[in-house]
Amino acid sequence: MSIRDWPAEDRPRERLLERGAGSLTDAELLAIFLRTGVSGKSAVDLARQLLDEFGGLRALLEADLEVFSAHLGLGAAKFAQLQAVLEMSRRHLAEHLSRDSALESPQAVRDYLTALLRHEDHEVFGCLFLDAKYRVLAFEAMFRGSIDTTNVHPRQVVKRALWHNAAALILCHNHPSGVVEPSQADRTLTMRLKEALELVDVRVLDHFVIGEGAPFSMAECGWI
Repeated sequence: MSIRDWPAEDRPRERLLERGAGSLTDAELLAIFLRTGVSGKSAVDLARQLLDEFGGLRALLEADLEVFSAHLGLGAAKFAQLQAVLEMSRRHLAEHLSRDSALESPQAVRDYLTALLRHEDHEVFGCLFLDAKYRVLAFEAMFRGSIDTTNVHPRQVVKRALWHNAAALILCHNHPSGVVEPSQADRTLTMRLKEALELVDVRVLDHFVIGEGAPFSMAECGWI
């Protein structure tokens, strides 16, 4: 049966408009994105099948073009649409941060950095550069490494902080393994960067480790 033949209160689009997106399941949200099903399957049926094949929504959202396009009902056009949606989401988070102090919006900082780094399959080290009121000036992914390590050069971090005329910054890197517990090397690097940046009057507010679940904050543990 086509979704058009369902009772209005059961149709995902109508339910979203009436109750909000949060009331829909992952399959129903994906069905709205897909718009149409395939022969013998409604958009919701297809969405459920895809979520089962990918193992969940996150894996589908983070799949590359080759993997994404190998599944029924998907292809380059849908992949391009999805990437546009994801990028709009990241830019929305960035605009929110640019208006408010990072210290006043800690969850927004976490959400933004997670959106930027959690999908990376190699370690990426980045800096969120802030002005004197701790508003975001820019984010830069400064160093990229292997699946479990990244070489970070304090001199380059200092150089970019001065270029942005930053008064403070938030450090971040991802752990592709998903484990957010910082290593001793992570803690040592953080102290080296903190000391180097203090020489040019730039404050390190935090260092987040991005993985599965909530990011790990070194500041909250008293390590900064």
